[in-house]
Amino acid sequence: MTDVEIDKENAAIAKQYKELLKVSYLTLSAKDKKLIRSAFDVAVDAHKEQRRKSGEAYIFHPIAVAKIVAQEIGMDATSIAAALLHDVVEDNPNYTIDDIQQLFGEAVARIVDGLTKISSLNKDMDVSMQAENFRKMLLTLNDDVRVIIIKIADRLHNMQTMESMRPDKQVKIASETLYIYAPLAHRIGLYNIKTELEDYGLKYTEPEVYDDIFTKIKDSKEQQDAYIKEINKILKSSLNKEKLDYEIKGRPKSIYSIRRKMVKQGVSFDEVYDKFAVRIIYKCDIENEKFIAWKIYSIVTDHFRPNPIRLRDWISSPKSTGYEALHITVMGPKGRWVEVQIRSERMNEIAEKGYAAHYKYKQGKTNKDDTLDEWINKLQEALENPETNAVDFVEEFKLNLYSKEIFVFTPKGDLKSLPKGATPLDFAFSIHTEVGMKTRGAKVNGKLVPLSHTLESGDQVDILTSDKAKPNSNWLDYATTSRARSKIKSSLKEETKEIAKEGKEILRRKLKQLKISLNEKSINELVNYFKLKTSLDLFYRVGISSIDNKMLKAFASSRSNVFVSYIKSKIRKPTKISDLEKDEITSKFDMLVFGKEEERLDYKLSNCCNPIPGDSVFGFLTINDGIKIHKKNCPNALSLQSNYAYRIMLAKWIDSSQQEFTASIQMTGIDNMGLVSEITKVISGNMHVNIKNIRFETNHGLFTGKVTVVVKNNNLVKKLMDRIKKINGIEKVHRV
Repeated sequence: MTDVEIDKENAAIAKQYKELLKVSYLTLSAKDKKLIRSAFDVAVDAHKEQRRKSGEAYIFHPIAVAKIVAQEIGMDATSIAAALLHDVVEDNPNYTIDDIQQLFGEAVARIVDGLTKISSLNKDMDVSMQAENFRKMLLTLNDDVRVIIIKIADRLHNMQTMESMRPDKQVKIASETLYIYAPLAHRIGLYNIKTELEDYGLKYTEPEVYDDIFTKIKDSKEQQDAYIKEINKILKSSLNKEKLDYEIKGRPKSIYSIRRKMVKQGVSFDEVYDKFAVRIIYKCDIENEKFIAWKIYSIVTDHFRPNPIRLRDWISSPKSTGYEALHITVMGPKGRWVEVQIRSERMNEIAEKGYAAHYKYKQGKTNKDDTLDEWINKLQEALENPETNAVDFVEEFKLNLYSKEIFVFTPKGDLKSLPKGATPLDFAFSIHTEVGMKTRGAKVNGKLVPLSHTLESGDQVDILTSDKAKPNSNWLDYATTSRARSKIKSSLKEETKEIAKEGKEILRRKLKQLKISLNEKSINELVNYFKLKTSLDLFYRVGISSIDNKMLKAFASSRSNVFVSYIKSKIRKPTKISDLEKDEITSKFDMLVFGKEEERLDYKLSNCCNPIPGDSVFGFLTINDGIKIHKKNCPNALSLQSNYAYRIMLAKWIDSSQQEFTASIQMTGIDNMGLVSEITKVISGNMHVNIKNIRFETNHGLFTGKVTVVVKNNNLVKKLMDRIKKINGIEKVHRV
C-alpha cells in the first residue's frame, strides 16, 4: 500500500470510530468514552497486520460490531468495549485474558473470555461441531448475557459482508445463522436483528427465491406507500381530536417471512395478503400506556371493521421475550386485510432493542418479573444435563422459540405462560421438576382430562401427584416443551441404565452356560447379530427379557458365520468410477456429478424431499448409507448444512434422459363439468406424460386433486403445471 492509501485508510478508521460514539443509544459519560477509546487503541494495535477476505483492514469489523451493539441493540459502554476487543485474544498471541483484565477490568475480560471460548470449536467429530459450539455458547449465559448479544452482533456483520467468500462457505454460514442465531436473537427479543439475519440467510441459501421476492417487494413499494397514506388520512382527524402524540408507519413483512408463508400455505407472492403492517406509535407517560392503547384501538375499529379472531393483547400479558403491543387485523380500504400494531414509544424500543431497552426501563422497578433472567434459569437446567447429545439439545431448545404463547392459571390464580399446543404435562414441569415427575393426572377447569389434553388460554390447571408415579415413554408423545421433554428423557435414561446394569450380569451368566465369555469382542458380535446400535441397547433388551435364551442359543450356533458376515459388512464398496468394473456401472452414473472435479459417484435419493433431475441439490455423506441426495430447499437442509458442513458435497445434474422419476402435483379450484377429463387430457394427451396415481375430490363446489406423474426432469413438471393452471376453473397448482 502507498502512503496515500494508508493515510486514506487511517482517516476512514478514525471516522468510523467517531461515528460509533455519536450513534450510541445510551448517553456515554466521559469515563465511558475513555474506556471505549482504550479498547479501540488496543484493537487497532492487535489487528494491525490483519486484513479481511474483501481486502479491507480487519479493524473495520470490530468497529462495525461495536456500532451494532451500541446503536441497534443499545448496550452499555462495557459491551461496546468488549465488542471492539472480541477477536483480540483469539487473533493475537501477544494479548491474553489476564492482559484484558488488567487494562479494562473484570467485566470486559469476562465477556471477551466468553466470546473467545465460543470461537474455539469442539473438534469431537462424534457430535455435530456447530451444535456443540451452540451449547458452549449458551453456557456462557451464566457468565454474562452480553456475551450472546455481542456474538449475535458479530454474526450480523459477518452476514452483511459475505460477498467475497466462497459459495460453499456462504451456504454453510447462512444455514448455521438460520438454524441457531436467528432463533436466539428472536428469544432475546432482538426482532429487527432476527429479521435481518433471516433475510441474509435466505439470500445465500436460496438466492433465486430471495431475488424474486426482493424485486416484487421493490415493485409494489409505491403502491404500499399510497395505501398507508390513505389509512393515515382516514385515522388522522380522529386521533388528532383526542390530542394524541403519535406517528403512523408502514412496516413491510420481511422477505424470509413472506417466503415462509408462501411455502406453509402453498400460495404465490400475490396471494400473501399481509405483506405489510401499519404501526401506530404513541408518546405518553407509563401510567397511561394501557388506557391510550385501548383508546387508539377504539378509534381504529370505529373506522375499520376488525377481524374478531385476530386480536392479540400483549399489553395485559406480555410475551415471555418482554414484547408488549396490541395487534388487530382490520378490513382496510379496497377490501384488504391489514394488521395494525399499537405500541407506546417504550414498547417500541423494547421490541427493537430487546433486552437492553427492557433493562433500561426496569432499573429501579423490582416488582416486575425479569423474563430474560427467568429464561436463563430455565436454560441452565437443560445445559446442566451432560447426557444430552448436542444435536438433540439444539432441536429441543429450538422447539419453543417461534411458537405462539398461551396463558393459563394455577389453582391459586397465578398466570403461567406456555407455548401454544402445551399439555398438562408441560404445565406440571413448568411449575417444578418434582411436580412433573410425580404427575398421575390433571384437572382443567375442574374436570379430569388426559395428560395429552391441549391447553387453551384462560384454562385453570390443577396437577394431581403421587409418590408412586414416574415418567414412562408415552409421556414423550404428550409433552411439547423442551423443559418437560428433556426431564422425561433424562428420567427414562436413568431407568434404562439401571435395567441395563442388571441385564449385563444376566447376559454374563447366560453366555457362561453357552461357553462364551462376555468381553468386547463378543459384545460387538451380539450388537451386530441383533442389529442394535450400542452395547447399552443389548444389555437393556436382555434386562427386559426381549432377548431370551432361545435367541442367545441361535446366536451361539451361528457365531462363526456372523463374524464372517460382520467383516464383509465393514468392507466399503468402491465409489469412484475408475475403480468400478464396466458391468457394475448403472444408468445412475449419468445423472449426477459431485464436487469441483465433477466426479461420478454412487448415491441414493433421499425420501424426505424426493429430488428429481433439474432440482437444485447437494450430496450428504451419511455414516452407513453412502451419499444421499437432498433438494436445497429440503426441510432438513438447514440442519445438515449447519451441523455437518464437512459432510456436504456439491452436486449437479448433467444428463437425465435415460431415467424416470415420480413427482406429485396438487391443484385446487372451482368444480365444473368435464374438469377431470380436461386435466387428464392435458397430462396424458398433450404432454405425453404417464399418470401413476390420480385422486380428485369435490366438496360443495370446491375441487381438490392430486396427481402423481412419471417425468424425466423438473422442467417437464413446470411445463405441466403451467398448462394445468390455464384450465378454466383451476385456481392453484403446486408441487408437493
